Amino acid sequence: MIVKNTTLEGLLTIEPKCFNDERGFFLETYQEKRYKEVGICDKFIQANHSRSSQGVLRGLHYQIKKPQAQIVTIMHGKVFYVCVDVRANSSTFGKWHGVELNDDGVMQLYMAPGFAGGFCTLSTTADLHYNVSGFYDHDDEGGLLWNDPDVGIIWPISSPKTNSRDNSFPKLSDITRNFIS
Repeated sequence: MIVKNTTLEGLLTIEPKCFNDERGFFLETYQEKRYKEVGICDKFIQANHSRSSQGVLRGLHYQIKKPQAQIVTIMHGKVFYVCVDVRANSSTFGKWHGVELNDDGVMQLYMAPGFAGGFCTLSTTADLHYNVSGFYDHDDEGGLLWNDPDVGIIWPISSPKTNSRDNSFPKLSDITRNFIS
């Protein structure tokens, strides 16, 4: 497994070992001991799967009072995944990092608690698998406007398909209670 730091502390890219042969492949998407050896010590208690069609943009989402660590794995397709640091006391607060995740050489993204995450789908469809360290709580959901000019994310698509909830999230400068300390 190859683990690399990004420009944001607590955000890592992971290339898990994939065993390929003429029949297909085998991949461990998570193995507690191996991940602890590289410093990922969160207890993951829920797994989620999402499928999106081309041009869909989801995000930027996070939990406010019960922030979650996540390991995101692309299972099929290609996405541009973005994380924004929303930890109020972080030296990289408000900064973003984006990475292309695709199924041609599976890559994962580890987010420590305190990041808002989202992605846009670049392939016909994309399936993502999420291991999370906390249960989803609708009443604790926070969000950041995906096209906030102050954050300045450079998305690789120009007219994404979004929903009304994601379009109604506040800009970073308008969030007063939703920062994670």
